[in-house]
Amino acid sequence: MIRTIKRTPSKNYQILKYFIKIVNRPLFEVSTLIRPTLFENMLTRRPRRNRKSAIIRELAQENYIQKEQLIFPLFLIEGDSKRIEVSSMPNIYRYSLDFLLEEIAECVELGIQTFAPFPSVKEDLKDEYASESYNENSFYLEAIREIKRQFTDVCLVTDVAMDPYSSAGHDGLVENGKILNDETLEILGKMAVAQAEAGADIVAPSDMMDGRIGYIRSELDQAGFTDVSIMAYTAKYASAFYGPFRDALESAPKFGDKKTYQMNPANIREALIEAELDFQEGADFMMVKPALPYLDVIQTLKHNFNVPIAAYNVSGEYAMIKAAAQRRWIDGEKAMLETLMSIKRAGADVTLTYFAKEFAKLTQY
Repeated sequence: MIRTIKRTPSKNYQILKYFIKIVNRPLFEVSTLIRPTLFENMLTRRPRRNRKSAIIRELAQENYIQKEQLIFPLFLIEGDSKRIEVSSMPNIYRYSLDFLLEEIAECVELGIQTFAPFPSVKEDLKDEYASESYNENSFYLEAIREIKRQFTDVCLVTDVAMDPYSSAGHDGLVENGKILNDETLEILGKMAVAQAEAGADIVAPSDMMDGRIGYIRSELDQAGFTDVSIMAYTAKYASAFYGPFRDALESAPKFGDKKTYQMNPANIREALIEAELDFQEGADFMMVKPALPYLDVIQTLKHNFNVPIAAYNVSGEYAMIKAAAQRRWIDGEKAMLETLMSIKRAGADVTLTYFAKEFAKLTQY
């Protein structure tokens, strides 16, 4: 025989029925009206408690931006006493070496330790083989030597790519309108070794040629530079956000685009393929570029690989914030901080950003 147990309605249930009868309203409306009375003891979790004061908010903060993990990109030009603002990047300049050294000295005082110089090469020095890139007397390699002579403790991340030196403006050798992959590797290897000889601490291949990390690692090791690191541009997307950078270096492609070697913005699984190859070939850091439209890619690489993940907060991202701030559409300082924090929160261990100096100034004690 099955026994039935008669349950006495709870006090709260009885009160709820009484309110429904009196006010003649649907259950969900009545629950809303009396919720503070009925359920005040049920709110054991109140997330706002960890936001109630500035000190407690700082205690509970999960991510912090550190100057030591920012890399400041710099633009280098030939000549003396030159400091030319990039029109599409307010407060960012192209420097001749003498002024570049002054800029680095100021940044070091602010606590910035790592710099990524990029050369703007004159047209008459460019050719189809980018031979100026490994000319030991080139102004770029001379600059690397002088920076390391004057600032022995700073870290220099140098760009390994053909496009600043190529008469075609592409990242690889061009034949009949096609970018040649394997034939490009030899040039990239020469370039990386020349930069290591000049004093580069980290070489950063940004070309997106297949197999270049392994090839460069082999060339560096054979030349005795086993301690020189490689920061691979692992997931470099064919992006609309590179425009101001190309203006600064005058390195836009002379024909076509870079979609046969830079990645499709629609793809994330492809980034895992690139990352696995770079990891196996010896990359010490793996970079995602750009940063803001690809925070999901940063997070994906962070969760799948145990090497530091870098993100490049690129020129177009910088320019958008600066342009909007100049028109007073947004608070530029707050937007900068929110942007850098979003990149950090996504999983970036290292961020290349044109905001590095501004951030360092803002956070000086």
